[in-house]
Amino acid sequence: MSEDQKRDRPEAAGTGMSGEPQKVEGAEITKTGGAGEPPGGYAGANPPAAEQAEAEKAASTDADKEAKIKAAAEARAARAAERTAKAAEAGDAPEAEKAAPTDEEKEAKAKAAAEARAARARERAAKTEAAAPDAPKEPSPNQPLLDRFVAILKENFGEVVEEAFINEKGGHLPYVVLKGEVWPEAAHLLKNHMELKLNYLRNLSGVDMETHMEVAYHLISLETKREYCVKIKTNRETPSIPSVTPVWPTANWNEREAYDLFGIDFPGHPDLRRIMMADDWVGYPLRKDYEPLDPEV
Repeated sequence: MSEDQKRDRPEAAGTGMSGEPQKVEGAEITKTGGAGEPPGGYAGANPPAAEQAEAEKAASTDADKEAKIKAAAEARAARAAERTAKAAEAGDAPEAEKAAPTDEEKEAKAKAAAEARAARARERAAKTEAAAPDAPKEPSPNQPLLDRFVAILKENFGEVVEEAFINEKGGHLPYVVLKGEVWPEAAHLLKNHMELKLNYLRNLSGVDMETHMEVAYHLISLETKREYCVKIKTNRETPSIPSVTPVWPTANWNEREAYDLFGIDFPGHPDLRRIMMADDWVGYPLRKDYEPLDPEV
């Protein structure tokens, strides 16, 4: 084979029979990356000029930060020096001691603030009085019911009403305090009167007023839905009020309870005996002067 033929064969161009590239003498760079990567991979892709620019930028940023920190420190030092100079002019005491208020100053400030608040309160009160004079209190919406209730009792029993008022906090409930001696007859009247029709006793409760005992009767008409409260007073030593169980059967257990816990007697009750405490129990637990024989019980 001639020299010309050898040069024309593929082996002469640096390619073997398998088609793989062969190292050619004098070539120093070989492809180490994947497809599409530049020779030598991306490690050497950035030119030296770009790397130098980035390094200079980072160095400039660090220098700016250091300059700002230094300037802030110098400013703080200048302010501290100025405060020290002012304190020296004012006297030998440290600035903190000069600035801190004394107890007398605190007390004076607190007193002045209290006086200012009181003055503002007086001013507001004066404005309110000047702007709106006291208006007359409006009567309760149930005042007519109370007046009629009292009138019915007086028409039938005379002057038996000791006190009459409206309990505004209790839903404007009309209250009447009656003399105890007319209570049985008055109870019959309140239940059967054509205008009142108080046919249901909702509740009966005893009250120890310390100077005397009271029993409150909460009455309602199931037809008109109107409610009233009647109170009967009795002495504390021998409390006794005629039973209204024959008039309102719901009074039965309520009267027994008042008898058991307050010691109030209800003559005319069909079965008056203790309902909660034992028959031999000493004292009445809901009286304000009650002292149990055994405090642990």
